[in-house]
Amino acid sequence: MDQAPTPAPIVEIAPAAAVDTVTHGWRAKCLQRLIRMQLPVPRSFAIPAATVRAIAGGRLPGADELRRLIDASSGLVGVRPSAMNPEWGGPGTVLNVGMNAACHDRLTGTLGAEAADALYRGFVQSYAIHVARLDPDMFSDPAASLAEVLDAYQDETDEEFPQDPALQLAEVLRSMARAWDGPTARLLRQAKGAPADAALGLVVQDMALALGPGVTGSGTIQFIDSVTGTPRITGRFRGQTQGRAIGRDAESIFLTRDPRGPSLEEAAPGVFADLVRFGVAARERLREEMQIEFVVTDGRLSIIDAVRVQRSSRAAVRIAVALAHDGIIPPDEALMRVQPRALSDLLHHQVDPRAPRDLITRGMAASPGAATGRVVFTAAAAQAAAARGESVVLVRRETLPEDIRGMHASAGVLTERGGMSSHAAVIARGLGLPCIVGASGLQIDTRARLMRAGGRIFREGEDITIDGTSGEVLAGAAEMLEPALDDSFAQLLDWADEARGMGVRANADTPEDARTARMFGAQGIGLCRTEHMFFDDTRLPAMREMIFADRPEDRRVALERLLPMQRDDFTTLFRIMDGYPVTIRLFDPPLHEFLPHDREGMRELAESLDLPLSDVVRRVEALTEYNPMLGMRGVRLGITMPEIYEMQARAIFEAAVRAGAEGQGVVPEIMIPLVSARREVELVRHRIEGVAAAVRAETRSAFAYRLGVMVETPRAALRAGDIAEHCSFLSFGTNDLTQMTYGLSRDDAARFIGSYVAQGVYAEDPFHILDMEGVGELMLIGAERARAQNPGITVSLCGEHGGNPESIAFCQQAGLDYVSCSPFRVPVARLAAAQQALIQNRAESALAGGGGKPTPLA
Repeated sequence: MDQAPTPAPIVEIAPAAAVDTVTHGWRAKCLQRLIRMQLPVPRSFAIPAATVRAIAGGRLPGADELRRLIDASSGLVGVRPSAMNPEWGGPGTVLNVGMNAACHDRLTGTLGAEAADALYRGFVQSYAIHVARLDPDMFSDPAASLAEVLDAYQDETDEEFPQDPALQLAEVLRSMARAWDGPTARLLRQAKGAPADAALGLVVQDMALALGPGVTGSGTIQFIDSVTGTPRITGRFRGQTQGRAIGRDAESIFLTRDPRGPSLEEAAPGVFADLVRFGVAARERLREEMQIEFVVTDGRLSIIDAVRVQRSSRAAVRIAVALAHDGIIPPDEALMRVQPRALSDLLHHQVDPRAPRDLITRGMAASPGAATGRVVFTAAAAQAAAARGESVVLVRRETLPEDIRGMHASAGVLTERGGMSSHAAVIARGLGLPCIVGASGLQIDTRARLMRAGGRIFREGEDITIDGTSGEVLAGAAEMLEPALDDSFAQLLDWADEARGMGVRANADTPEDARTARMFGAQGIGLCRTEHMFFDDTRLPAMREMIFADRPEDRRVALERLLPMQRDDFTTLFRIMDGYPVTIRLFDPPLHEFLPHDREGMRELAESLDLPLSDVVRRVEALTEYNPMLGMRGVRLGITMPEIYEMQARAIFEAAVRAGAEGQGVVPEIMIPLVSARREVELVRHRIEGVAAAVRAETRSAFAYRLGVMVETPRAALRAGDIAEHCSFLSFGTNDLTQMTYGLSRDDAARFIGSYVAQGVYAEDPFHILDMEGVGELMLIGAERARAQNPGITVSLCGEHGGNPESIAFCQQAGLDYVSCSPFRVPVARLAAAQQALIQNRAESALAGGGGKPTPLA
């Protein structure tokens, strides 16, 4: 049988007192720091976590000890939670403990009957709801009189309201201690990252009354804008208040001078000046931007608490950089204070958090940023609207490869189905488009050109706003914040580049993608998916002509039309990257993706090719596969139809020669997709070497190139040693590697993956965060075997996981040379790689006996 916890001593918080965050919680430690700064903090006591556990188990402090906590001139105290981490929350604060009939009589003489009644009434209501656990509806009427509230309490409990301050305090402590251990509270804090056995401390503090004559009231003040991070005094001051009790003459006044009304700065300039001085001191001593809670009693200032200012992503970056610039924290600590994912918010428009939101439905936040536009239901409608200069949101059940042009023309994408690795999500992240997928509350009627959501109907042409950061779909046009690619953003990433060791490249298929990648600091292109280039209206006919050709020579004729287009594509990419590496993946998807599947589309194709409709239908059916993702695609196409890869290799080499003649230092990297056997690499390599020799002879130019493979099959990872004999690099394509390792379709798994995660089958969606136990082990095996065979081989990751901070940490630990991700995730990857490098460096320093322990944050 477990023994009840042993209570620990209750400590008065003083400069030299033994108060620490683990034992007494963050609030107690913060108050001690404020006291050490000689700020006017009311007398406060820290109840350690062990004592709180004992109280929850029924072992209360003695009556004398309880009376010691409330033996002050006012006779009133407040009780606040003090968990180890402020993010973990805690039970609500209870104010004015000790309020009874005798105290009421005393305050009536000094403050007046109305103020004393308000204090007493507010405390009884709070006690009834939060301590006695009575029906809140009976104690929530602000118009109720003190007598009515006391009578209601007695009617419900058959007892008079307790008059002993020590008994009141004991019951408040017991209630808060037990509330912390309740199942709902436990689940809530675990969702915030707290351990299951997280402990709670409590703080008992003398009340500074915000009622009385002169300038009197309570408020908060901070010195930074929570949304933008710019220096600005904000907060509130409410005169003549005390917690929930508000007198008739209570009024909100501005902190600083304002033409709209009175301000604390004008009414009490000395108090205001002290608050500003305390704010500066708190920033320097606590090494953080703090919000200060204060009370003014007849012009006398009391500091009740200080908490870390809540902040948006853009404010977090600006605050961290400003603290480092001012020498308050080092740059390495500034890097560690910003969540990598927060950088995504700075790259896009965001819905202003201060503005109202008309929510109609939710989905998965697949690509960050926000966009407002008119609803359209087809790619053609999106293109037509873009041609008219209109902003549109493309709404689809799920997107297909042929929707890419419509996505390019849209401000955002919303789909009813799909998951984090669905077509819409992957392409939208690459384009930097806000995207929400899996919005199951959405019903789309393409015939009627309308959608239903939130019990409302939205027709084509009506405005909606999608927030790809939160996954919320809003009616109408929401107020937006501009992207924040300012000096603070640039400085933070410069520091990140100095700290990290692993490279960061971008997945870029178009010149626009490449320019974006360069703008965001990518060190080259780690994946260029060439098939996206063939969906263009000017290229699709030649592509389809090639597909319908029966003989290699006929296919070559069609491919000759595509050759100059591909050459121009690659030349442009080489020019933009200007000496940075460009990894070009050879053609990958199954051919059926380039063919129409509806009767009307097939009829139009038959007309364009001058073929009988029956021939087109037959060809489409012949290319249909039961499982096309595991069928005739990737290297399998390159071996059975080698003229495709030969055309692409020629285009790459001719582009390299052209760009090299212009002064760019180009060493193209050619990547073979979907490899599973060494012989596949040998066959493709032999043909590419032949093309390279031919281009060198024709152009009389020397050029170098590197050949590698994309490891997407488990067999390729296991046989990486064999494969490494014939290539210069391996790049793990973790989208397909995850799909094949799990036997899951990344497009269809979203229908049930949430249930799997909720029931603990998978810890996370493996398409969102890299599965380190399964897929990660294959990567480790592949990297080890490849390097054993070819020590100089480059090993990288180019799947969507390359932009995920947790996955980047694994890649750093695994010793990968670089990761490649969507252009708009490059800043996230740069910061995540830097943070992981700093963590590893500190751990290594600590092991070597050199310290390296990070400075604890305020």
